[in-house]
Amino acid sequence: MSWQIDPAHSLIEFTVTHMMIAKVRGRFNNFSGLVELNENQPEKTSVDVEIDVESIDTRQQQRDDHLRSGDFFNVAEYPKMKFIGTNVNVIDKEHAILNGDLTIKDITKPVSVKVEFNGISKSPWGSTSAGFSATAKINRKDWALTWNQSLETGGVLVGDEISVNIEIELIKQES
Repeated sequence: MSWQIDPAHSLIEFTVTHMMIAKVRGRFNNFSGLVELNENQPEKTSVDVEIDVESIDTRQQQRDDHLRSGDFFNVAEYPKMKFIGTNVNVIDKEHAILNGDLTIKDITKPVSVKVEFNGISKSPWGSTSAGFSATAKINRKDWALTWNQSLETGGVLVGDEISVNIEIELIKQES
């Protein structure tokens, strides 16, 4: 059964270390996706998500513009990120590992996402929704996001490890 991401009730955010001492959070405000959720055999579920990189938001315009530039995402040439699920390893009724391919700047690398199933509910308007929370860690350099600056006190301005947090509400698409 097809389920579509409800962007009004979903979130894709990230955290990265800044100057070796603090964490900066950001999010992507525009994304879409379709999940072929097999409720009886969740390991057969497929996922297809597209993220509009231009929609990056770290609450600081100058930093967002730098992230959109050729130093990082180069949105003029690579406006979208894509995640395609390749398989699901079910751990128990509420937990799974979603393995997939993440494409950034035309570079595709495998990523494992820890997923927690939060349940299914019927809305007051008659639609059926499913909720999921997910986390992943990636190294930005794997996707040629290598810009950095050395600090006078040692270390670098931007950490390599990116923590990704996802809250997704899916709406069942009635045939």
